[in-house]
Amino acid sequence: MKTISHGRILRSWIGHVRSKAATNPHWMAPMAVSLIRKEQKADDGGGLAARRAIRAGSHRGPTAGLAPGNVQGNLAILPQALAADFLRFCQLNPKPCPLIGTSAPGDPRVPELGEDLDIRTDLPRYRVWKNGELVAEPQDIREFWRDDLVSFVIGCSFSFEEALTAEGIELRHITRGCNVPMYRTSIATQAAGPFRGPMVVSMRPLKPREAIRAVQITTRFPSVHGAPVHIGKPEMIGIKDVMKPDYGDAVEVRDDELPVFWACGVTPQSVIATVKPEFCITHYPGSMLVTDRRNTEFAIL
Repeated sequence: MKTISHGRILRSWIGHVRSKAATNPHWMAPMAVSLIRKEQKADDGGGLAARRAIRAGSHRGPTAGLAPGNVQGNLAILPQALAADFLRFCQLNPKPCPLIGTSAPGDPRVPELGEDLDIRTDLPRYRVWKNGELVAEPQDIREFWRDDLVSFVIGCSFSFEEALTAEGIELRHITRGCNVPMYRTSIATQAAGPFRGPMVVSMRPLKPREAIRAVQITTRFPSVHGAPVHIGKPEMIGIKDVMKPDYGDAVEVRDDELPVFWACGVTPQSVIATVKPEFCITHYPGSMLVTDRRNTEFAIL
């Protein structure tokens, strides 16, 4: 049987994405599920305005609630030598790592996600890793940029939060103006090459009726994590104390509420701690890439 190298697969896939994006800016790379597309108005500047504000340094906090209606994304940037394996990792783990965009090696643009988009400057904060150790948390990464780096943008639960709040469901981290709490779990991801490790989840406390409705709503958004992976009893997925998140900020879970857990795009950072690649850049938890894509584009109903 004829074998094809991972590098060749990656180059072919990136070329396909780039050629499609060049002829149709609203085209999106294939996902783990088929999306039902809806007619969308052109971006009203919300995503672009947000990126320009971040680039200028006038917004440095979490991006939850920023540019309502626009898709936000988690970020992982890896050397080209590891990119094919990471692409496969995303394909095998679509719940925590639903891929919505990628770049060509050395190119800071991701055309399918927005015009005037520079991955090096357009997130409020980043994390830079060397051999699995966190070495910097800069506000832009131009000084760290290399010609062999490939950017992967992963769907973010902030996209389905708009649909939840539209139903009148309170999201406590938004009410409090803090970051959503996130936890490393005992749920294993499927390995691809060197990439393996535990799934990270985000948590939102909800009343039982709200939790049922949240399952129904978020099931419509499989490309931004979809339905919860666990409800209640955090110890069953390896979380000892919900008031001590591994990332983000703790929020109160009241007596009449259940902790509801969704797969989270911070999972690559947990995997990095296991894999210890020689170099990698990720987003700072809660500081996402705001794109020109609309949340409704990712709904399947």
